[in-house]
Amino acid sequence: MATKCPECGSNRIKRDNSKGEIICEKCGLVLSEDIVDMGKEWRSFDSDQFDEVARTGSPKKYVKLNKGLVTMIDRRGRDLRGDKLSARNKAQMYRLVKWHKRASVSSSMQRNLSIALTELRRIASYLNIPESLVEAGAFLYRKTVEKGLIRGRLIEAVVAAILYTICRIYHVPRTLNEMAEASGLTKKEIGRTYRFLVRELKLEIPMTNPIHYIPRFAAELNLSGEVQEKGREIIEDAIKKGLISGRGPTGVAAAAVYIAGLLKDERRTQKEVANVAGVTEVTIRNRYRELRKELKIDVAA
Repeated sequence: MATKCPECGSNRIKRDNSKGEIICEKCGLVLSEDIVDMGKEWRSFDSDQFDEVARTGSPKKYVKLNKGLVTMIDRRGRDLRGDKLSARNKAQMYRLVKWHKRASVSSSMQRNLSIALTELRRIASYLNIPESLVEAGAFLYRKTVEKGLIRGRLIEAVVAAILYTICRIYHVPRTLNEMAEASGLTKKEIGRTYRFLVRELKLEIPMTNPIHYIPRFAAELNLSGEVQEKGREIIEDAIKKGLISGRGPTGVAAAAVYIAGLLKDERRTQKEVANVAGVTEVTIRNRYRELRKELKIDVAA
């Protein structure tokens, strides 16, 4: 599937399964048509019915150590009919399970993946990162291991840097400060590893748009949809005038939310906004003054 539109260069490519087309959301160009739906042609309404009609196993998952393609030995101590195993057979099955686990992490790469994928799921759960992004992060980590880029680096730092990279690519607002808090590492160490991976893997990372932080900050501050929309308008105007260049996106977004709250009579203090955004009150005051002056916003602090 194409990642960029050949007509306008946009990366907003959408797959429309109902029409069997792949289109560009920006200019409307149809990149492909009559595509084949690779999904299942049957329906199921519970797990028992799913097991009856399914003709394949579970899909390959990079977040699992063996990509989910390995045979697992049941530890319930029962046979195929559900009857309990004898003490002798049960002990034999437990030995098989133990050796099976040892064999699955026999190499140094497997041991590394075992630690890293566990840490990946832990940080993603802590930061509430979607499962699809966790899967993308696991794939990128495997690629990093194959290229030998983790040698001499902390596994936790590489995992945090990869998750931050994936969040940047898919426009999910997560900051380096949040990654540092979740991983227990410093922001400096994660940032250094992130820059190294981007350079070595030749990744194209889009610029962080402050608009992506607006819904999250507004939700945590219990602000209305009107405030969110006003905050988006303020940032869009600031982008057009080039006011966000060289400014931290979280600080700009926080100031826009603060101003929008004042304009819509849903006042929040600078301290409250700063705590949610993870920036200082001084940063919010500076961005607030800039936006208010340059955009000629008539609001009383």
